[in-house]
Amino acid sequence: MTTDLDHGQAWTFGDDIDTDQITPSRFIVSSDPEELAEHAFEDLRPAFAAEVSEGDYVVAGHNFGSGSSREHAPLSLIGAGVSGIVAQSFARIFFRNALNLGLPVMICPAADQIDDGDDVSIDLGDGLVHNHTTDETYDAEPLPEFLQSLVDEGGLKAYTKTKLGTE
Repeated sequence: MTTDLDHGQAWTFGDDIDTDQITPSRFIVSSDPEELAEHAFEDLRPAFAAEVSEGDYVVAGHNFGSGSSREHAPLSLIGAGVSGIVAQSFARIFFRNALNLGLPVMICPAADQIDDGDDVSIDLGDGLVHNHTTDETYDAEPLPEFLQSLVDEGGLKAYTKTKLGTE
């Protein structure tokens, strides 16, 4: 089971980032992750889509992903190549949608200590967030083994296919 994810740059956001700020609703005419990625954080941080790199992380404050229950917001981040999201807290539906799509999410009370551009990695199993820029490690809530399995398989659909032997 994969637990420790590669290093990536932190893209930091504050509290109460809603799904329309992650993926503006005017662009949800598609469910293609790569197409949605072109508009990730477009109104909030216009350079994000052009500058994010495969393996980077989104780091946020409280209540990340509030608003709509649509899966477009986590899909856009997957399409952008984001390795995971670290936040002080998540909106419940966004948290579950992200995991169901295979996008790692971690609740970390110290997420606000990570600065934009810091080099970070996460350890899902041990519940750790490593800030390699400051040489600090923060405690986070480890993902239970079942949820780690969802992430490892690429989401709920792939996990179910594997369990049913239909892959």
